[in-house]
Amino acid sequence: MSIDKDLLSRANNICELCKSEDGLVEYTVEPRDEKIVVCSTCNTQLNGELEESHWYCLNDSMWSEVEAVKVVAYRTLTKLGNQDMLDMMYLEDDTLAWAKEGITNPEDEDEIRKDANGNKLEAGDTVTLIKDLDVKGANFTAKRGTVVKNIRIGNVENHIEGKINGTTIYLKCDFIKK
Repeated sequence: MSIDKDLLSRANNICELCKSEDGLVEYTVEPRDEKIVVCSTCNTQLNGELEESHWYCLNDSMWSEVEAVKVVAYRTLTKLGNQDMLDMMYLEDDTLAWAKEGITNPEDEDEIRKDANGNKLEAGDTVTLIKDLDVKGANFTAKRGTVVKNIRIGNVENHIEGKINGTTIYLKCDFIKK
């Protein structure tokens, strides 16, 4: 794919994020379909797993005059969890709204719990144990087939909270079914 000459000229023939000259491509900043120029390394990481050491370059590019570059910098810093640099950034309200539109909230993804069969679990559901479980600290075994009513989604990843024998315990989602 060739890069628009005006876009390449605006970018001074370098990646607008890391200033590399290697493997330049157009990158579309959704949902507005505005384009920036990025190198192959930035493009690969923006579409996959981020390598934190590569993104130190955002310290400079977050001050770009191009709004789309700022949006990508904001989204990348958010994904990296770099609150210090995010606190330094200034975005106009409409640019900030655009930047936030493209961010999937990892906390929301963590809240999704699935049972052993892949069914989504929600607070208030009733589940059944599919395995005998030794309950640590309570000196009893929760038997297979035990019904746990009114579960809660706790803070521990891949676990839910429920009451068995009057004791609130964390249950691993792999050992329950809806």
